[in-house]
Amino acid sequence: MDELKPSPPNSSPLTPLGFLERAATVYGDCPSVIYNDTTYTWSQTHSRCLRVASSLASRGIGRGHVVSVVAPNVPAMYELHFAVPMCGAVLNNINTRLDARTVSVLLRHGGSNLIFVDPQSRALVLEALSMLPPSSERPLLVLIADDDAADEVGNPLTSSRGDAGFWCTYESLVERGNPDFQWIRPASEWDPMILNYTSGTTSSPKGVVHCHRGIFSITVDSLVDWAVPKQPVYLWTLPMFHGNGWSFPWGLAAVGGTNICLRKFDAATIYNLIRRHGVTHMCGAPVVLNMLSSGSGSGSGADAEQLKHPVKIMTAGAPPPAAVLFRTELLGFEVSHGYGLTETEGIVVSCAWKQQWNRLPAGERARLKARQGVRTVAMTEVEVVDPESGALVRRDGSTLGEIVLRGGCVMLGYLKDPEGTAKCMRGGWFYTGDVGVMHPDGYLEIKDRSKDVIISGGENLSSVEVESVLYGHPAVHEAAVVARPDEFWGETPCAFVSIKANRGGQPPTEKEIVEYCRSKMPHYMVPKTVVFKEELPKTSTGKIQKYLLREMAKQMGSPSSRISRM
Repeated sequence: MDELKPSPPNSSPLTPLGFLERAATVYGDCPSVIYNDTTYTWSQTHSRCLRVASSLASRGIGRGHVVSVVAPNVPAMYELHFAVPMCGAVLNNINTRLDARTVSVLLRHGGSNLIFVDPQSRALVLEALSMLPPSSERPLLVLIADDDAADEVGNPLTSSRGDAGFWCTYESLVERGNPDFQWIRPASEWDPMILNYTSGTTSSPKGVVHCHRGIFSITVDSLVDWAVPKQPVYLWTLPMFHGNGWSFPWGLAAVGGTNICLRKFDAATIYNLIRRHGVTHMCGAPVVLNMLSSGSGSGSGADAEQLKHPVKIMTAGAPPPAAVLFRTELLGFEVSHGYGLTETEGIVVSCAWKQQWNRLPAGERARLKARQGVRTVAMTEVEVVDPESGALVRRDGSTLGEIVLRGGCVMLGYLKDPEGTAKCMRGGWFYTGDVGVMHPDGYLEIKDRSKDVIISGGENLSSVEVESVLYGHPAVHEAAVVARPDEFWGETPCAFVSIKANRGGQPPTEKEIVEYCRSKMPHYMVPKTVVFKEELPKTSTGKIQKYLLREMAKQMGSPSSRISRM
């Protein structure tokens, strides 16, 4: 058999872009995108993407170019996941909640040649461009005109307010493009397709580059792992600029699903859209689950609602507290929990559920589901190792180590950062920087980011474990635990807490929170400081920005010069 080799018929480059063409054939008359009162079919979405790709190619945008998008989950954002790589360029989605200086840094670092801009981000992008060095080549600007865009006080932001500095509008690219455009297939499946920047829970985002092969792998893997059926109705509560929506823009084309797009949301909006469109699937960080189960978000005051039909929700991005999982499932949501990174473009570890677990009490089921789980079917290996020696840790559920993995969806590397790439990709593994344990049954559980572990009196404390206890308090809405300097212990746990709105009664005191924790955990893990805040700082995807809280705790200094007691 040695004479049998790869040949053109059996080695076509893998890419998820072909999913759109198939969707237009199989699901042509079925709804693809719904946004307010606008509905597109898969035939229309296919045509619109080809037209935009054609217009970009006519302007000279193609291989080797980077096209950035600064927009929320509107139809254009969805279409650009196909249109940009279809002209051969690399798609770069940028977080809309970043400040202008950071956006400027990302645009310059990524070498953006063209930027699609939502009206709500127009001022942000223009300010960011003004910060570029005079010698820098200014990228073309395309406005995604949207009559539903409004500023912070509700004033409409339409193209009629002036488009100075913009090349054209998105719809003009659709109108003048060629619907029969022959899209540019990758010369190699290793060709770059996506440039994403890490979400900002640290202060130094990195440019993550993914190839067509990696995106194809994670897209198919995610559909299989979540058992997504044909033609689901998917609500976009996860920003597409966050890891390209965990690969589901391409996945929904593969199964002919309906994308329910929305510019912003709170609990009341989500429940309304579930009822209106018969939503079957959605994704979000644990903060979305907390919003749904407590009726909080954007000050809506909406009460959590019991669902009339089950809705499957995938959560990842941060370890979800068992108490939040429990509350969410009581409402009728079927929660799946996974783990992934920007560097893997989606979920690569998921809590595969066992039927016998259904017979356990609800609290125990929630505890099991809070674990991240096992590798997805397309991942090669996932392990927990000693970060120094690389040896596997004991599978005892308590020995901490660094989570490492390898598989087809791992990034090509960090853009213009060979040192950073080499540091995390060594010995045949990708080192995640996440701290976890391996349970005897082979299920993985994250305990912390390596930088979030608190070392107090020589003991390693998991901030996630302390947070999980805090979320069990009936008055606690959000909780984050970081290290506070201590002259005697080195570091002690400092809890930042927000309280549920509209709960009635007096809010708990610091002493009451501490006593609650003392009744639930070893005393050395109990927070020595509790800081109440109206809202904790978060990224746009709901991750609590612990680096900001660490800085606050650092500025607080040591509790006292005297010996503090455990």
